[in-house]
Amino acid sequence: MERLQEQYNKRMVAALREKFGYKNIMQVPKITKVVINAGVGKFKEDRKKVDAVAEDLAKIAGQAPVKTLARKSISGFKVRENQVVGLTVTLRGSRMYSFLDKLINVALPRVRDFQGVSPAGFDGRGNYHLGLKEHLVFPEISASALENVFGMEVSVVTNAKKDEPARELLKLMNFPFKK
Repeated sequence: MERLQEQYNKRMVAALREKFGYKNIMQVPKITKVVINAGVGKFKEDRKKVDAVAEDLAKIAGQAPVKTLARKSISGFKVRENQVVGLTVTLRGSRMYSFLDKLINVALPRVRDFQGVSPAGFDGRGNYHLGLKEHLVFPEISASALENVFGMEVSVVTNAKKDEPARELLKLMNFPFKK
């Protein structure tokens, strides 16, 4: 079992039950999945660069990404129908917890001029969204053998119905929110 998952089961569930007065353990919010998205708009013409981005994303997530395709052609953006425009990875279970642990304790502190993540990233339904400008903050990526720098969006999806229980859950997981 992952370290973060063990902490959730041992101390976070009890703390959330006490704070919000949940009578049943099944009412306690938990993280259901983590979705990582990366747009490849600047590399869409070069298939090798798209494959390199997919390879880097697979290293970061520990799982192969799925290519997302354009649904229709848009001449103003030079996008054709069924052209690769993004990559996405959905993590659940132990991979999800190991990615979150790596994100919180290794990657976010390596972000340049990092002062914490914005507490305004909640969507009103208990999910948190975070954008990273560079994927270089992850230790799996070596900066020396790098051609393409890309950003990504990380969505932490919880089963909480409101933002406040989800915010408290992420605070207990030591998510570095701005003060």
